[in-house]
Amino acid sequence: MGALDGRVAVITGAGRGIGREHALLFAAEGAKVVVNDLGGAVDGSGDDRSPAERVVAEISAAGGVAVANDDDITSWDGGQRLVEAAVESFGDLHVLVNNAGILRDRVLINMTEDEWDSVIHVHLKGHFVPTRHAAAYWREQSKAGKEVRACIVNTSSTSGLLGNPGQTNYGAAKAGIAAFSVIAAQELGRYGVRVNAIAPAARTRMTESTPGLADIVKAPNESGQFDTWDPANISPLVAYLATEDCTASGRVFFVQGGTIRNFQNWTMTETLEKSSRWTVAELQSEMAKLGV
Repeated sequence: MGALDGRVAVITGAGRGIGREHALLFAAEGAKVVVNDLGGAVDGSGDDRSPAERVVAEISAAGGVAVANDDDITSWDGGQRLVEAAVESFGDLHVLVNNAGILRDRVLINMTEDEWDSVIHVHLKGHFVPTRHAAAYWREQSKAGKEVRACIVNTSSTSGLLGNPGQTNYGAAKAGIAAFSVIAAQELGRYGVRVNAIAPAARTRMTESTPGLADIVKAPNESGQFDTWDPANISPLVAYLATEDCTASGRVFFVQGGTIRNFQNWTMTETLEKSSRWTVAELQSEMAKLGV
């Protein structure tokens, strides 16, 4: 018996890296998996359907069940077809893992409009579109009287939640995904849908291409040493969040190696307050109390 027996999951960006590990573990835990991937390069250019097909072949060879899907997650019709692929192939949909993304790193002063637009498009719209169509499917099930126990797991990043120079586009998108997840959880809970997000730290094509990270994320040289950057370390948390009995919703988790931590939403702390409008002169002396 697997932790995900009977669950049907769609996983985007599942042809390589973290998404591939999600797909392999989900299938090993009994889920039927739609492996979605366009097979593009890290910057989003090109397409290659073979990575998704190879993952499906791996799952099938191990006795699991999966189908490949190459719909564009940023396309309205593509997102609908992706949800329909799960229902048509396996009869239902219980889990959506939004994982696909690209990088177009550049310091702000040199960033082009296309570098900004493409990253925001793939990450933010690429999370919104599949979520929108999956949510509509679950809403209709709920309205028809069926008990829905579904979940969505989105992929944020410390680049957005903590900041990272050279990634204003990527960081803004990833911070947006965290906020999107919290609000979607508030809206979709009435239909039996939980929504969470993760901020993973692992060795992927993206981290290996990020300046300053290539050497840090290397696998350990010593045999038997725990590889804290192995992307497979991320997937057990995602699989747990996808289990039918999990109750977590509206949460954002950091995960790396054997470490899982809660992220706290934007929180108001120190306060300045008076019973009338502040003057600039007053603020010049009082703002130091806020650490400014």
